[in-house]
Amino acid sequence: MTAVLLPAALLLIAALYASVGHGGASGYIAVMALAGLAPETIRPTALMMNVVVAGIATAQFARAGYFRWALLWPFAVAAVPFAWLGGRVPLDAGLFGLVVGAVLLLSAARLFWQPREATYQRVLSLAWALPVGALLGLISGLVGVGGGIFLTPLLLFAGWARAHVAAAVSAPFILLNSLAGLLGWWGQGQGQGWPPADLVVPLLLAAVIGGSVGGWLGSRRLPPIQIKRALAVVLLVAGLKMLGLGVSW
Repeated sequence: MTAVLLPAALLLIAALYASVGHGGASGYIAVMALAGLAPETIRPTALMMNVVVAGIATAQFARAGYFRWALLWPFAVAAVPFAWLGGRVPLDAGLFGLVVGAVLLLSAARLFWQPREATYQRVLSLAWALPVGALLGLISGLVGVGGGIFLTPLLLFAGWARAHVAAAVSAPFILLNSLAGLLGWWGQGQGQGWPPADLVVPLLLAAVIGGSVGGWLGSRRLPPIQIKRALAVVLLVAGLKMLGLGVSW
């Protein structure tokens, strides 16, 4: 039953997350932990699925014309090396999970109750983007996620991007961070413990299907207000996962 239900659940999560330009790692981690998978299996599997889904979402939103390189590179240039560094550091959960979880839940509440688009946009400041990117990259590598659950609401709340553009920028940011985190995990000597193929292949197939459907819906069909409400659900799932980080890991 688990062999059927686990890929099905991850397919739905991939579709939901891809619709807002995310890879879905926080959701995958939660579901795989509930399914009883070992932490040493969960972390690389979630990162691999993140790479697949974020790559699909990147292509979908870029084809729809929403991608903005000027918004991506200031965050990514600082985030990627710190994501690699975070991937090499064993995670000590505790207070970290509580603080991050609370921030995500507050962001979810604000997006759900105030999902309207801003009437103006601010110009991105490098003085903010570089240190914030480094911090997001480090957290991403530590936790085993791509960082989009932090970057997307930041772009929206700061007025640096609207919903579709925020999704289009977050997707490649997640892709780069996930690759860096996976390389950091491998470089730490943990690569000998790759999850078995009979587990990973069905999950990656679920990620491809869910990511393709979700990315198409988010980039082509969902209006901005629905994108934000979908993002609120994503942040809710991620926040609850973070609050339980000390237990599941």
